[in-house]
Amino acid sequence: SNIDKATGFEKRFENVGTIVFENSTEASKAVAQEIADLIKVKQSQKQPCILGLATGSTPKGLYAELVRLHKEEGLSFKNVVSFNLDEYYPMEPDSINSYVRFMKELLFDHVDILPENINIPDGTLTKEAISDYCRQYEAKIEALGGIDLQILGIGGNGHIGFNESGSLKNSKTRLVALDHITRVAASGDFGGLQKTPRTAITLGVKKIMEAKRVILMAWGEGKSSIIKASVEGTVTNQVPASYLQEHNNATFVLDQAASSKLTRINTPWLVEKVTWTDKLIRKAVLGLALKLKKPILMLTDADYIENGMSDLLADSGPAYDINIKIFNKLQNTITGWPGGKPNADDSKRPERAEPAKKRV
Repeated sequence: SNIDKATGFEKRFENVGTIVFENSTEASKAVAQEIADLIKVKQSQKQPCILGLATGSTPKGLYAELVRLHKEEGLSFKNVVSFNLDEYYPMEPDSINSYVRFMKELLFDHVDILPENINIPDGTLTKEAISDYCRQYEAKIEALGGIDLQILGIGGNGHIGFNESGSLKNSKTRLVALDHITRVAASGDFGGLQKTPRTAITLGVKKIMEAKRVILMAWGEGKSSIIKASVEGTVTNQVPASYLQEHNNATFVLDQAASSKLTRINTPWLVEKVTWTDKLIRKAVLGLALKLKKPILMLTDADYIENGMSDLLADSGPAYDINIKIFNKLQNTITGWPGGKPNADDSKRPERAEPAKKRV
């Protein structure tokens, strides 16, 4: 279920639509439903449905749900024309790491899409043939009237497709060199960095931005920093996903972990009236000390007021009283006897007294 009931005011730090789901399963189901609805609308209009598809671990749940909708609810893919974002280069289509194989195993082999309607960049071309091929790939998208709905994941460095940091907003479909970060992330699949491709063919940012609808999905805490940068930061070619702030119909679909650094989730007191629970007070005061690089006991009333915590001050202040309380709580999480101390009163400590000698 969509747990996100935030208002416009609460989302005011966000420059692109974001929806937070309880977990990636619920999120994937919601995205699958939107795709299914679009396919059916196009069927009723006797029109093809042009989908831009992504690979990687993020959309696996989405494809599983689309397969289920086909098998159990009769969703047909006969009118779907798909364009994949990218493919490693060089790459044989039947290789274990090929995106052709990925798409077949996760989606195409299980639904009724027509083989001639599947488009995935060709990793077997000669270097000389690539630029013509990329032009034709874009021409084919244009001839069909553009992409109706584009699915994206996001790399830890903010890449969309394989448009790495530095990719321009008007970049075309092309052969690109992969970032070290991207190669390290993929190296597990290839059995080491040495065997990981250095280049890939990717759809350009321009065609992604021309899609009528864009849904970027991200799961897990590992993506939370780049999500914050893409959603709340400035638009910059250093974070290509930030370009989506300028798209008129883009949505970031997140699980709770991926959303955890967004202002309204991480520091909700900056955007709404909060109920100051013990946990929230601790989080806010520790966060304030870290942000200002000050010891907890040195935080002042002014520090609280200037950082959106004046209602906490009004309820529980002055600052000194709150500081002492949090300082003591923090101090109580430290123990000189991690294995436990015989006959000691450990009731205030995080570690239990018995058994007295614990393995560490």
